[in-house]
Amino acid sequence: MIRSVMVLPSLQTLMALPGATMALQALASLVAILIVVWLVRKLGLGGDPRILSEAQARQLAEEAICSFDAQSVAIDRAGIGALARDALGRVLIIRQHGSHFAARLLTSHANVRLDERFLTLATDDRRFGTITLDLGDQAAIWAASLRRLGASAQ
Repeated sequence: MIRSVMVLPSLQTLMALPGATMALQALASLVAILIVVWLVRKLGLGGDPRILSEAQARQLAEEAICSFDAQSVAIDRAGIGALARDALGRVLIIRQHGSHFAARLLTSHANVRLDERFLTLATDDRRFGTITLDLGDQAAIWAASLRRLGASAQ
């Protein structure tokens, strides 16, 4: 009795086919990319963080400065930053920094500029940089209130 045995083509036979090497390399690259994407999502890296609510802005302020209890908050329309004021009159600037947020206290109105609905702010910390927030109708109100900053120190 004769048995027919089906033999799978060897790797060398497959590699001899035109374009097989490139197809195998492309498939391996695709698998590697999918593994990296899965890892990034699993670790919670990347993304485009936004401040979506006043509650989130208050939480970010509390995380930045222990016992900072934000009484009033203004959030940029795109969610890239916010301003928070506590009961002591301190004003905190919160801004996007990579996939996280950074915050600094604003100690003076010297680096505050109003341009219609946009408020441009900078702190004494040059590494923090400058941020322009689209606060809409609240921009003028916040700009006026920021004029009081540093007045007690003079």
